[in-house]
Amino acid sequence: MKNIVYLFLLISQVFFAQSSFEKGNSLYKDSKFDEAAQVYEGIIKENKEQSAELYFNLANSYYKLNKTALSIYNYEKALVLKPNDPATLNNLKFAKKLTIDEIKEVPKVGFEKLIQNFTGIFDYNTWAKISVGIAFLFLLSFIGYYFSTLTLSKRIYFIGMFIFLLALVLSVSAGMTEKNHFDNDRPAIVFSEFSEVRSEPQKGSAGIILLHEGAKVYVMETVGTWKKIELTDGTEGWIEASTIKEVKQ
Repeated sequence: MKNIVYLFLLISQVFFAQSSFEKGNSLYKDSKFDEAAQVYEGIIKENKEQSAELYFNLANSYYKLNKTALSIYNYEKALVLKPNDPATLNNLKFAKKLTIDEIKEVPKVGFEKLIQNFTGIFDYNTWAKISVGIAFLFLLSFIGYYFSTLTLSKRIYFIGMFIFLLALVLSVSAGMTEKNHFDNDRPAIVFSEFSEVRSEPQKGSAGIILLHEGAKVYVMETVGTWKKIELTDGTEGWIEASTIKEVKQ
């Protein structure tokens, strides 16, 4: 009986979220961006909904309302759930044009860049699926090798096993690298109108740079009410935790 009630509540929540999502979309089409944003936020709050499409539409609503930090924050949330989505990346570029800070991004070079370019082709979940597929092909090759009676067939299956084993090692390594990067990557968005990055986790320390609403930083560690951050140009410093909001929360 409890399972039936739980299933009914779950179905009700899904139906409510879907109907509310459609309502938000309708409000957005009618240019009622503030109301649409409230509906989308309500879905997230009430149903703990984790959908790239939901965050994407919410970000679009805030962009139309010129709420820079909120639009960039929600585009980044959408990219966490759906990495490298062309529409989200394109809209994020437009949202970043509303920010004041122009912080250059220092690109990785050499072997590190090659590794990142390869592992970054897919997210870690996709790499896991690829690994399972390759493992299955390896198993089929092993079965073919084991039961084959012809010398030529055995050689072909053996070569196939070697190739699939190598591909499996590469895919698993790529997946683990991306998972490690995902776990250690802590992007955050500045929500205050402006916030001073300092050399030490205290207000009396020397200022390094002044960041404005919508700037993106990466959190490295937390000490009390301060967070150590790194900018895309490699600059490091301390910022008050209350002035930023981490994307993966």
